[in-house]
Amino acid sequence: MKNIATTILIAATACAASADGMKSLESFMKGTQTGRADFTQTVTSPGKDGQAARSKTSTGSFEFQRPGRFKFVYKKPFEQTIVADGQTLWLYDVDLNQVTQRSQAQVLGSTPAALLASAPDMSVLKTEFALEAAPDQDGLQWVQATPKGKDGQLKSVRVGFAGEQLAALDILDSFGQRSLIRFTGMQANAVLPVSTFVFKPPARADVVRQ
Repeated sequence: MKNIATTILIAATACAASADGMKSLESFMKGTQTGRADFTQTVTSPGKDGQAARSKTSTGSFEFQRPGRFKFVYKKPFEQTIVADGQTLWLYDVDLNQVTQRSQAQVLGSTPAALLASAPDMSVLKTEFALEAAPDQDGLQWVQATPKGKDGQLKSVRVGFAGEQLAALDILDSFGQRSLIRFTGMQANAVLPVSTFVFKPPARADVVRQ
């Protein structure tokens, strides 16, 4: 009897903790319209032909303004800037001095960016993703987001929260590659200048339109 009661208590506690992830996501969508943070991203590619998995780590800064604007600035080990201005997604590779320009509407629907910046509220988010609470891990509350469209490269995303504060993204693509992004120093509802999300290709940069 004691074991049964303990099992029920553990299960109930786990369900309550998991539910906090959905609550955190809802609070984030309602209460955080802009944000600024630093990030560390670790990309792990599955091993091939018996080789061990390979990982690489990047660092940089991140800013967003819902709906539809965000900016990733990768500083180490290679400089790269990704800007979504509401209409166009820009990717600037400093080493190559190349800018890739894409229509934002065509590429951001079922992507991690939609979870952070594109969707204005939960109802819109639920049109693109199936959302469910995931078990707490590493001191964070998690939500599992699975794209409803099956034609993209994104398999799933776990979104981690520390309370109502965005703390991590754990992204898995259809090739088995995992990208873990951890945010630090998150400033919710930071005042961001309009120029934050304005991108102009540098002089002499090669601009590729897709």
